Amino acid sequence: MYICFTVIAGLAILSFFFLRTRFPYLGEDCAYILRSIKLGFRLIKYKKVKPFYSVLDCFLDAAKRHPSKIFLHFEGREYTYGEVDKLSNKVARALQAEARLKEGDVVALFLANEPSFVWTWLGLAKLGCPAALLNFNIRSKSLLHCFSCCGAKVIIASSELQDAVEEVLPTLIEQGISVYLLSEACSIQDINTLSDKISQASDQPLSRDLRANVNIRSTALYIYTSGTTGLPKAAVVTQERVWAASFIQAACGITSEDIFYVNLPLYHSAGFLIGMVGSIERGNTIVLKRKFSASQFWSDCRKYNVTVMQYIGETMRYLCNTPKKDNEKNHRVKIAIGNGVRTDIWSEFLNRFGDIKVRELYAATEGNIGFINYTSKIGAVGRVNFVHRFFFPFTLIKFDIEKEEPVRNSEGLCIEAARGETGLLVGKVTQRSPFVGYAGNQQQTEKKRLRDVLKKGDLYFNTGDLLRFDHMNFVYFQDRVGDTFRWKGENVATSEVADILTMAPCILEANVYGVKVEGHEGRIGMAAVLLKEGEDFDCLQTYKQVVNYLPAYARPRFIRIQPCLEMTGTFKMKKVKLVEEGFNPAHMEDPLYFLDTEKKTYIPLTEDIYRAIACREIKL
Repeated sequence: MYICFTVIAGLAILSFFFLRTRFPYLGEDCAYILRSIKLGFRLIKYKKVKPFYSVLDCFLDAAKRHPSKIFLHFEGREYTYGEVDKLSNKVARALQAEARLKEGDVVALFLANEPSFVWTWLGLAKLGCPAALLNFNIRSKSLLHCFSCCGAKVIIASSELQDAVEEVLPTLIEQGISVYLLSEACSIQDINTLSDKISQASDQPLSRDLRANVNIRSTALYIYTSGTTGLPKAAVVTQERVWAASFIQAACGITSEDIFYVNLPLYHSAGFLIGMVGSIERGNTIVLKRKFSASQFWSDCRKYNVTVMQYIGETMRYLCNTPKKDNEKNHRVKIAIGNGVRTDIWSEFLNRFGDIKVRELYAATEGNIGFINYTSKIGAVGRVNFVHRFFFPFTLIKFDIEKEEPVRNSEGLCIEAARGETGLLVGKVTQRSPFVGYAGNQQQTEKKRLRDVLKKGDLYFNTGDLLRFDHMNFVYFQDRVGDTFRWKGENVATSEVADILTMAPCILEANVYGVKVEGHEGRIGMAAVLLKEGEDFDCLQTYKQVVNYLPAYARPRFIRIQPCLEMTGTFKMKKVKLVEEGFNPAHMEDPLYFLDTEKKTYIPLTEDIYRAIACREIKL
């Protein structure tokens, strides 16, 4: 018997080591798949249960269970679940009385990262009103566009954004829009104060009947993403998508005991859905930051006992660029969730700040496919498994970079990329993985739909991203395609920038693109321009034009003056060669200019300036 037991134990040990050698990520795969299946069943349950159980209901349940638990830390103040619940009741009642809001009315939130953002959204949810989350960096034409395309009739703005609202106020009033400022007082006619009404309103609970018609397919949010239209697009985020995004924390193993540090903008999916809404789903505590600060980051983490942090590639690099200190590993952060970090920064981050499980993501606000790297393998944005592929079918297809279109065979179908080959990621549109599209923009919605992919009549979502699957089933992000690039964590629509540039008196045409800079994530803005006949490049006027009309991340830092702009056979501007040539003055004869933020003008780009940028003596 003893010998038999010994043999069985030995075989079990050998089997274990064999499996670990052959399938090194088996344990992590199984744990992630089990969590995903459980979350999937929860989503199916929420689809069927009546009345519909929303993330708001999840928050209300949490407020009943533990009203005294801290939900939010912000600049030294604490707000419990119970307090936030009551504040959102006051907001809902004030808006119900003042703006006459009812279920289905869209309200635009033009708010900074502050606690009022959270309870204002919750208050709107209690009225059954979808919220449009406006980027607080946008101004003028872009602001009006973002506001109008979602069909909102009310805008609520932070007091610090009053100047931006005043700039477009005549147009808003002309369109019959009600404008509210989160302030006790305002001297501007047609801007209504809201804070005073909120403070006077009752904090008693509101009837569920006010949102009786909200269901899993109802629109919950509009979140803006840049595209090729020249202006941001309002991605329609349904209640189902809100639930799915909120599950990311759970999929990463985060619990109700964790403290989650949100330092990304709440108008983005990462900060709002993964961070804030994900914490509601988990029932944990948020530390909200007005904006990211590398110098204050770790002291904040120690002060609030943060266990989970959010990042984008740029913020992780900023942390690695801070001066080294002795106590860098003295913190409780165990998980980092985000996207866009370079491999070298990832490695340096772990070496400096300790054994933190980095959960790199790949996803798009409007998309129907995403990945999570639950293994912490450096450089990968996710991992393919059979459960994921079954519920959310996807594939990589061959893509022609020059023509900027998928490669098709003689039958007109796309060709799947081979394992290890870079291809365009597309997600099959099904009932389980729908693509809802963009509000008020059927043309751009249709552009994202790709038909006849693997068989005639099928329909896929075109992510516009090039990825690669390796032989170990890891997923690697390679590049973006088309007319959008990413800088400072923001998407930049090249045609919007081009439209602004051509408004400068000296510029006839502009071809905008992103170029890589050593040591930086994403691509920085550059424009090849054709001057009007007889005109010289007006450095100061062009500087004023881009600064007045574009947020800092979208301003082209480099200008290249060309005698003519190359076009394709279908009259699209050629970008590939320009991107490859970059901005090194030693490699081209065309005049180059650099946007100097200190001198507040464009200046000639010399080889000395180029070297200073390469050595990071000049900050971009």
